[in-house]
Amino acid sequence: MNIREEREEDRDAIAAVVAAAFGSQREAALVDAIRASDNFVPALSLVAEVEGEVVAHVMLSYATLHDGDASRRILTLSPLAVAPDYQRRGIGGALVRSAVAGADERGEPLVVLEGSPAYYGRFGFEHSVGRGITIHLPSWAPPEAAQVIVLEAYDPSIGGHVVYPPAFDAVTEET
Repeated sequence: MNIREEREEDRDAIAAVVAAAFGSQREAALVDAIRASDNFVPALSLVAEVEGEVVAHVMLSYATLHDGDASRRILTLSPLAVAPDYQRRGIGGALVRSAVAGADERGEPLVVLEGSPAYYGRFGFEHSVGRGITIHLPSWAPPEAAQVIVLEAYDPSIGGHVVYPPAFDAVTEET
């Protein structure tokens, strides 16, 4: 397996992997919308290849953390997708670790996400509320799905409510 930054020629393969992993085109459209926005971080949009084939993708992009009148840009991990035939082989985990390491190397203080505490907890993610960070979750998600991982540059005074950029508007409660 090879993990690397996505390239423009990967975009069709990424869209196919994301749609297959989620069983929906919404998340593939989300990836395209993030890429087209100022929140896109090319160095943190990674693919995993097996024998030259793109089989997984992860993207970290910017969202805003509002704390009263103050706001700051933070990274959010979304989406993580592994082609169904390649799931449960550690590929998604390798992508998460690589993306988080890349964020840490860039001096980012933290990464937030909505996801399975059992899955993401093994990489160091924890319930975000304990760090003073709230995330509005879909009605089907448990409160613990709001997660954060703190990095080397973390400052305990960082807190507030995560506000996703407009690119996320197309991903609805049904997803």
